[in-house]
Amino acid sequence: MKGYNVDNFAVLIGIDWADKKHDICEHPTHSEKYHYSIIKHKPEALHEWAMSLKQRYPNQKIAIVCELKKGPLIYALAKYDHLTLFTANPSTVAKYREAFTPSGAKDDPSDAFIQVEILALHMNKLTVIEPESVAIRSLSQLVEYRRSLVQDSVDLSNKFTATLKNYYPQVLEWFGEKDTMIFCDFIQKWPSLAKVKKARKQTLLDFFNNHNSHYSDINNARIISIKNAMPLTEDKGVIEPNQMLVEVLIAQFKVLLKGIEQLDKAIKSAYKTQRDKVIFDSLPGAGPQLAPRLLVAFGCNRDRYYDASELQKYAGIAPVIERSGKKMWTHWRYSCPTFLRQTFVEWAGFSIRYSFWAKAYYEQQKSKGKPHNSIIRSLAFKWIRIVFRCWKTNTPYDESKYLEALKRRGSPLLKFAITS
Repeated sequence: MKGYNVDNFAVLIGIDWADKKHDICEHPTHSEKYHYSIIKHKPEALHEWAMSLKQRYPNQKIAIVCELKKGPLIYALAKYDHLTLFTANPSTVAKYREAFTPSGAKDDPSDAFIQVEILALHMNKLTVIEPESVAIRSLSQLVEYRRSLVQDSVDLSNKFTATLKNYYPQVLEWFGEKDTMIFCDFIQKWPSLAKVKKARKQTLLDFFNNHNSHYSDINNARIISIKNAMPLTEDKGVIEPNQMLVEVLIAQFKVLLKGIEQLDKAIKSAYKTQRDKVIFDSLPGAGPQLAPRLLVAFGCNRDRYYDASELQKYAGIAPVIERSGKKMWTHWRYSCPTFLRQTFVEWAGFSIRYSFWAKAYYEQQKSKGKPHNSIIRSLAFKWIRIVFRCWKTNTPYDESKYLEALKRRGSPLLKFAITS
């Protein structure tokens, strides 16, 4: 990563952000003075403030530190070339405040001042916000929003599944997958067992065929089960409220499914234009959902990371090692971009099914008594190193070449795979 020091900048600025206004602490680098101000969170006010800095410090760089990595404020300031944006971890600011303010007193201007002090003393340890290309930033948001909607759909699915079990459990057996339009439309058309039992056989067959369910044996089995089904309860005090809730949840679920489908199309369209697509398509188990996420994780700026360890630490995959006296222990890295870490961990889990060495590594670690989650994180750590090399050299991943490299090094992993 590119290094920065205080002498590169004419002024250091700390911003304690809020929803409607931002407290500013401004400190010229060759002065002992601090200037405090407040700006409103409005596009016009932010633009006027950014341009006033350019006029007061012409042809000079300005360093700004904030507790944000993204969001409206960052999006508004990132477009100005004369501003360099640093991000400080909120917990770092809080602990710094506690160290020098034992009383626990806190106010917005003092937090802005603390951020300036951290920037002045520890600039080389802070992360600089360096925006990727427009295409990468757009794809980044699309894949993250898709993952969020998928989680929302899982939560909704759990809710209506639990509700259906209260009065209409049979429908859960008739359809293996719940995240489908045929399941949603079936519930909307026949929201209770009493209603579906009144339907004629041909009506049911027409419904299944119209939803591209053409397996006659499955459809006939469903119809027989419908006709023979016994109600869990006939208490209207149970059935009617639960039926009403299910109808509301299913309507929301259908909107989510359509939204995910739209995002899938947008992601596919954006991803296929990326030059690095060939690298991430070559990764075992990545597939249409994880390949775009992995591409976004690395980005297109080859100078962003000096080596793989920087990305391993930034993504929260590299463990934290602590020492005290003669004791040493490792633990999960608490502060990191959650979605980025989730991307690597999810892909590492999928890679076991498609990569010979990844499966062998998993089985090897499992035989040593390591827990599943620890093995997957360790596997993700190894994958980042491999993919980083492919990314740096613009070379697609080749499983056979990697296995040959392991063989040349006399890797015990291959010996374990052969003997197991």
